[in-house]
Amino acid sequence: MSTDAQNVLDYHGSNAIFLVWKFKEGVAINDAFANICALVINLNNSAAIRFPDGGASCVMGIGHDAWLRLQLRRPLPRELAVFEPVSGKKHQAVSTPGDLHFHIRGNEKSICYDMTNALSALLQPVADCLEEVHGFRYWDGRSILGFVDGTENPQGEKRAFFGLIGDEDPAYKGGSYLFVQKYIHDLKAFNALPLHDQENVFGRSKQNDIEMSDDIKPSNSHSALANVGDDLKIVRDNLPFGNMSTNEMGTYFIAYASTFSTVKKMLDKMFIGSPEGNYDRLLDFSTPKTGTLFFVPTLSFLENPDAGDTPAEVTAQAPVETTDKSAGSLHIGNLKNETDHE
Repeated sequence: MSTDAQNVLDYHGSNAIFLVWKFKEGVAINDAFANICALVINLNNSAAIRFPDGGASCVMGIGHDAWLRLQLRRPLPRELAVFEPVSGKKHQAVSTPGDLHFHIRGNEKSICYDMTNALSALLQPVADCLEEVHGFRYWDGRSILGFVDGTENPQGEKRAFFGLIGDEDPAYKGGSYLFVQKYIHDLKAFNALPLHDQENVFGRSKQNDIEMSDDIKPSNSHSALANVGDDLKIVRDNLPFGNMSTNEMGTYFIAYASTFSTVKKMLDKMFIGSPEGNYDRLLDFSTPKTGTLFFVPTLSFLENPDAGDTPAEVTAQAPVETTDKSAGSLHIGNLKNETDHE
């Protein structure tokens, strides 16, 4: 099977729009879904030609319930499921619905807007938009709290190793698990902290983004608990967003990973604590309002979403273990702009 991944590994540009859609009940959705798949391919091909240096792309993820309703390929990706809430003694990573997720990037707002408009025109007859978040690059890659976000992101070839499924699940090689959360920050409370206390929350210096040494870093700091080891990484593409009039200032957390278990380990450490009760101090100032798991298939999958069950000889090739994966350079192939569907 071709492993031409969607553009999950790119470094985010200056702007993004994040969309979560849920299919309406009682309406036929398969033809609309086929048209959406073709449109995503078309939008990416057009952006690559018209704005080759514009950082423009559209990545689509599919939720568990939508996968079943659409009767997509079986067996499902191994870790695709409805996200279960992660509850600690004080904070909870909530679970919220979502059938399709769109991650629209662009250095210019205009291309993001046009892509969103085109997708919405196709989706509105069959689905409702649950979330539309407009993210932006804040200074030198900082969250709205003032600290640099994404310092632990893998770089170079390691992004494909940690961000894309490899030989451990050959039927979905080149795909990626996508997990998103919309966090709202209590800026007033956080900004009231002295600089030293703010840095203890993150475990890093605010101005220079230097991580504290282990002997002085608080065990409940964000950098201590959001890190689950150098051999378990994810590709973050977070961006801040804000609405002054409603006082909704936050971070859209978006993670691409070769295995969702890595994200789950991170959430357990942050919300339950390590040890239990020693939760991520950042959660005292950051509340997740959403939490949804999606799967991002390859472009070849989008070309032919009605291909049926995955051949048994493909699914039987790999062991169940999801962390022993081989890295490789995956290339996006040339796809036609439109796809024929039955």
